[in-house]
Amino acid sequence: MVVLNKIYTKSGDAGTTALGDGTRRTKYDLRVTAYGSVDEVNATLGTARLHATGDADIALSRIQNDLFDLGADLCRPPSPDDATAEYPPLRMDATQVARLESEIDAMTAILEPLRSFILPGGTPLAAHLHICRTVSRRAERLTVELAAAETVNSEAVKYLNRLSDWFFTAARIANDEGRADVLWVPGANR
Repeated sequence: MVVLNKIYTKSGDAGTTALGDGTRRTKYDLRVTAYGSVDEVNATLGTARLHATGDADIALSRIQNDLFDLGADLCRPPSPDDATAEYPPLRMDATQVARLESEIDAMTAILEPLRSFILPGGTPLAAHLHICRTVSRRAERLTVELAAAETVNSEAVKYLNRLSDWFFTAARIANDEGRADVLWVPGANR
């Protein structure tokens, strides 16, 4: 359980922050940037939820919780001691990725196939989900960059890759099941 008795600690005043394993890194370290971008996705998702109701809000709530799991995964570098640690690290797993895939497939089954690229917009929920999509793509790029330099749980990368697809598909659902999608018209303003 997390207990926060004091919000500021002053331990980061010199430009470093503690990872989940207690080691300190600069605040611009790639690992810190990667999990910080996941936090950004979660914050944008919180704004999107202001426009969601029913099943959509339940799904978004579930994803917000997954994003905290993802941040916990990324903030603690894998170690050979993970399996025997007093508090084993929380890691993303294949079931979380599979759930996103299943939900994408279910939403896609409702939609007509795309015949044009779509522009971000439409309903307020769809517009916000497109912001979530682009921020999650940035989080994915940073996490992939981190994975090129350090060990990263492969399920974390897969989750981020599926998540942006989930947001895209959910935005189409929020746009009256695709009927209110804003279509790109190539060269329309020439």
